[in-house]
Amino acid sequence: MVERAETLRETSAWRRLEWHRADVRHSRLRGLFDGDPGRGERLAAEAAGLYLDYSKHLLTDETLELLRKLAAERGLPSRIAAMFRGDRVNVSEDRPALHIALRMPRSRSLVVDGVDVVRQVHEEQDRINALAEAVRSGSWVGATGRPIRTVVNLGIGGSHLGPALACEALRPYATAGVRYRFVSSVDPAALAEAIRDLDPAETLFVVVSKTMTTLETLTNARAAEGWLRDALGGEVQLQRHFLGVTAHPDAAAALGIPPDNVFRIWDWVGGRTSLCSAAGLTTCIALGPDGFRELLDGFRAMDEHFVTTPLGGNLPAIAGLIAVWYRNFLGAQSTAVVPHSHALRLLPPYLQQLAMESNGKRVTASGEPVEVDTAPVTWGGEGTDAQHAFFQLLHQGTVLCPVDLVALARPATGDSEGHDLLAANVFAQAAALAFGRTAEELDALGVDEREIPHRVLPGDRPTSVILARLLRPATLGALIAFYEHSVFTQAAIWEIDAFDQWGVELGKELALRLTPELGEGWKRELLHDSSTNALVRRYRQLRDAGD
Repeated sequence: MVERAETLRETSAWRRLEWHRADVRHSRLRGLFDGDPGRGERLAAEAAGLYLDYSKHLLTDETLELLRKLAAERGLPSRIAAMFRGDRVNVSEDRPALHIALRMPRSRSLVVDGVDVVRQVHEEQDRINALAEAVRSGSWVGATGRPIRTVVNLGIGGSHLGPALACEALRPYATAGVRYRFVSSVDPAALAEAIRDLDPAETLFVVVSKTMTTLETLTNARAAEGWLRDALGGEVQLQRHFLGVTAHPDAAAALGIPPDNVFRIWDWVGGRTSLCSAAGLTTCIALGPDGFRELLDGFRAMDEHFVTTPLGGNLPAIAGLIAVWYRNFLGAQSTAVVPHSHALRLLPPYLQQLAMESNGKRVTASGEPVEVDTAPVTWGGEGTDAQHAFFQLLHQGTVLCPVDLVALARPATGDSEGHDLLAANVFAQAAALAFGRTAEELDALGVDEREIPHRVLPGDRPTSVILARLLRPATLGALIAFYEHSVFTQAAIWEIDAFDQWGVELGKELALRLTPELGEGWKRELLHDSSTNALVRRYRQLRDAGD
C-alpha cells in the first residue's frame, strides 16, 4: 500500500503556526517594540542594494522561526535549487522556468536537455545590443532614409508591463533624441494617442508576442502597418519600421517581418518574467547595452542572494513567508504596494500581474485542490497620492492589508529638500500605521471628546519598508527580482505552479469566437448564454444607431 503524502495542513510547522496565531492576535506592535528595544534594527536585512525593514509586522521571533520551519518542511531550498538547476518546475507545461538564465553572466553555463541556454541567451543578447546601438546612433534608418526618433512597443501583459516600467523608471538613463511609447490595449484610441504626434518616417514598432498569435498585439501591429502605408505610400518597404520578438519566427514572417528583424525568446521565458529577454528590446534601446547590462546585473545580484543565503537573512524568502503568514493565518485578502517615487509609479500594475497571474491558482502542481487560500489581491499606487486616496482605509478601515512602502534615499532628479519630505512621508506613514494614536493621547492633546472616536487610529497595520540608495538600472533589477522570488517562495509553500496561466486562455478563446459575431455581416444564430446573446445584440444596436 502506498503511503499518502502529508498535506500542507498536516505538516508540523503549519499546525504549530495555527496554535501560535492566537498568541500573536493578542499582541500589539507598541508592546512588541516596547519589550524589544532592538527590534527595529534586528528585524531587517540587506542585499543587492536593497534594505528591508520588516520589524513593523504582526509577528514575533517565534513566528519567523515557525515560518522558516514551514519552508524547510515544504522543501523551499530544494525547490529553489531545482529552478536554478533547470528542472521542469513548470509542471503543467512540462518545461523549466529559466528566467534566471537570462541574467547569468557569459562565463556561466546551464545545460538543459543538452543545450547550454546561457550561451543561447548571450548570442541573442549580442544581436539585441547591436540593434540597440544602430537605433541609438542613427545608423538604423527608416524606409525614407531618416533615422528613428520614436520606438513604439506593441505588446500586452509582461511584454508591455516590464518594458514600460523599466523605461519610465530609468528615464534619466535613457538616450536623448529617441522617444518611447507603449501600446497594449486593443482599443483603437490607445494606438491613435500613441502615434498622434509622430512622424511615420521616423517611427519604429517593436511587436512583442511569444506566440505571434496574441489578438490584441497583432491587431495593433496591423493598424500600425496601415498608418505607415497611408503616410509613406502603399508600395514602400516597411521592413525598417518593424521588429519582432517571438518564439515563432515563422509567424513573424507571416506579418512581413524579415528574419533579420526578429529576435528570439524561448518557450521557457514566461511573459511576466521576460524583461531580461528580447522582450526587453525597447528597454535595451532606451538604456543602451551598458545600461541594460547593469539592469541584468541587479537581477543577478538578487538571484545569487536568493539561491545562496539561508532563510533567516534571505530577503525574498522573508517577504514571501510573511505574505503566507498574513494570507493563511491572519486572513489578509490583499496587499498594497506603494512606491514613494514618481519614477516607480508603474511598479504596482507590474506586480499585479507578477503576483496574481503566478499564484492565482486553485490546484496544486499535482492537480489536487489547494487546501488554503492563495495569492492575495495585489494593488497600490504612487506615494503621497496614495496617502490622500486609499490610506484612509488602511489607517481606520476594517480590513487588514499589509503594505510595502518602497523608498529611495536620493532623488534621480530634482532637489534634495523635496526628496527629504518624500522620505519623511514614508517613515511617518509606516509609524502611524504601526502605532496609531490612542484616545488617551488625543485627550492629552486637548481634543474635543466628541471628536476623539473619529480621530483614534488603532495601529497594528503592518508594513515593510524597502529602501534603496538611488534608482539606478541595477536597483530596479534587484527590486523586480526580489518580488519574483518572493512570489516563488509563496508558490513553494502552497505547492502550486507559479509559471503557468491557464486561466487567461479561456477568455482569449471566447473573444476569438465572439469577434466575427459582432460584425455587420453576421446573420447566423447566436448560441451563447442568454446574457452574452443579449449583450451582443445590444452592442450592435448601439454601434449602428445614428448620431
